[in-house]
Amino acid sequence: MKDISHLYEGLYGKNYNKEDMDARFEHLLKEHEKEFGKKDNVALFSTAGRTELAGNHTDHNLGLVITGTINLDTIAAVSLRADSRVILKSEGFPVDDVDISDLSIKEEEKNTTSSLIRGIADAFTKRGLKVGGFEANTTTRVLKGSGLSSSAAIEVLIAEIFNNLFNNDALSPIELAKISQYAENVYFGKPSGLMDQIGCANGGIVGIDFEDAKNPKVKALDVNFKDYGYNLVIVDTKGNHADLTHEYAAVPTEMKRVAAYFGKSVLRNVSLNEFIKALPEARKAVNNDRALLRAYHYLTENQRVNDMLEALENKDFDSYLKGVQESGNSSFRFLQNVYAASAPQEQGLSIGIAISEAILKDKGVVRVHGGGFAGTIQAYVPDDILDEYITQMDNLFGKGASTLLSIRSLPTCRLC
Repeated sequence: MKDISHLYEGLYGKNYNKEDMDARFEHLLKEHEKEFGKKDNVALFSTAGRTELAGNHTDHNLGLVITGTINLDTIAAVSLRADSRVILKSEGFPVDDVDISDLSIKEEEKNTTSSLIRGIADAFTKRGLKVGGFEANTTTRVLKGSGLSSSAAIEVLIAEIFNNLFNNDALSPIELAKISQYAENVYFGKPSGLMDQIGCANGGIVGIDFEDAKNPKVKALDVNFKDYGYNLVIVDTKGNHADLTHEYAAVPTEMKRVAAYFGKSVLRNVSLNEFIKALPEARKAVNNDRALLRAYHYLTENQRVNDMLEALENKDFDSYLKGVQESGNSSFRFLQNVYAASAPQEQGLSIGIAISEAILKDKGVVRVHGGGFAGTIQAYVPDDILDEYITQMDNLFGKGASTLLSIRSLPTCRLC
C-alpha cells in the first residue's frame, strides 16, 4: 500500500491512531483483491460524515445552518472496468451491480444503493460529463442512525469516484453534493435537503444559507474546538427510530402550514416581527399551537445561526457556546423534537441532556443532535472532564455510546 499517512491529520484530526488507520486501509485493499482479483493501480477514496452544529430543522424551510465534516468516514478501494458496469460491495451488504449504459429510473431499485449509482451517473451525463465502469469495495465508520449522514457519505463518495476517475475532478464539492441530492430525490425516492451532502462533501465547518435552494451560499470557517479546550462528543441514547417517520414529517409540514397562513410557501419569507404581530389571529386560523411554536423556533434559530457564525469568525467562543445552548433549549421547548409525542414514555434524549447538564454544570453545553425524537445528543466537553463525561454516558447508555468527534479539514477526495 502507498504511504498515505501524511493525509491522516487532515482526514481524522490530530488524535488519530496511525497503526489503526494503516491496518484499516490495508484490510480494505485485501478485501478488494479477494472480491475482484488482483488489480493494478487500485485507487483509495474517502468521504466523511457530518455533524449539525446549529440550525436544527431549518433547511427544509430554506433556512440557515452550520455543519461540520467529521473524522468518521467511508473509504473505498476502486479499480477501473473496461465495460459500463459499476460493481459496489459495501461491507456487510449485498453487492450492487449496475449497468450504467441504461440510466432510466427503475421502480424496483427505489430505496437501494443501485438507484443512487444510476442516478449519480445520470446527473453526470446531463452535465455533459463522462461516466464509466468501476468496481469498488467500501467500509465505513460513520455511525448509522446517529444523525451523521452515513447515507449522504456513500452518495458523495460515488459521485467523487466518477468525478476523479473520469473527469479529472472537474466538479467542486458543492456540485457533487447537488448531484448526490438529485440521485436521492429522483432515483432513490427520498425527498431530502442539501445540508447532509454539503456537510459530507465540503470539509471543515461551513455556514450554509438555503434561501436559493438550488444554489445555496456556503461560507467556510477555520475553527478548531480543541484550540478553546473543548471536545465535541455525540452520545447515542439508543432510542428506537421505528415508526417515527410521521414525527419527522410533521415538523416541515407544520412549519409550512404556518407559512401558508402568511401567504408564503416557506417560513424563510416570514419575519419574526410579522409573526409575533399576527399571532393572536394566527392561533385562531392555524388552530395548532405546536405548529406555531415550531415556526417560532425556526424564526429565532435562523437569527441564532447568524449570531453564532459571527461569534466563530470573531473567535468569541463563549458567545458561540451560548448560541449552542440556546439552540438546544429552543429545540426542546419550541421545536419539540427531543422526544416523540406518540411515545412519551421513551425519553432517552431528555435523560441524556439532563445528566449531561449535571456533569458539565457551567463548564460545557449540550443539545439534541440532528432530527431528534430518538438518536443522539451533542455535547461540548472541556478537556479536564472529558474522561468523566464519557464514562458516565457509557454507564448510562451502554459501552461505546459516546463518540469523540474531530472536525475534518479535507473534502471528499481520492487519497492515492
